[in-house]
Amino acid sequence: MESCTPVYSDCMQHMKGIQDALEMFNGKWKIRIMAALTFGPKRFTDLQLIIEGIGTKMLSKELQLLELNGLIRRDVIASKPVSVNYAITDYGLTVGPVIKELSHWGNTHRKQIMGKV
Repeated sequence: MESCTPVYSDCMQHMKGIQDALEMFNGKWKIRIMAALTFGPKRFTDLQLIIEGIGTKMLSKELQLLELNGLIRRDVIASKPVSVNYAITDYGLTVGPVIKELSHWGNTHRKQIMGKV
């Protein structure tokens, strides 16, 4: 087996990081959920209203996966009836710059292609 050149090794490490990130945020909902939560804690029903097209089962599944990976937390509020808020964790906040750049690039792309915001 040939030894990796530094450039090749750097490239492979870069690709591994991208693969891990894509596996974490696969599908069309997780990044949208994280983006919504960067604006503050939300109830389940608020998330359903903000994220157009997501169903109850899918939202529940995605929230569980994000919580399992330490990106969000589920806060149960002792009220009548019991209320649940979802909030981004400190670790989840590390995704914020990526989400902001995706939003910026998407808006720039929209202008470029469609000529509108």
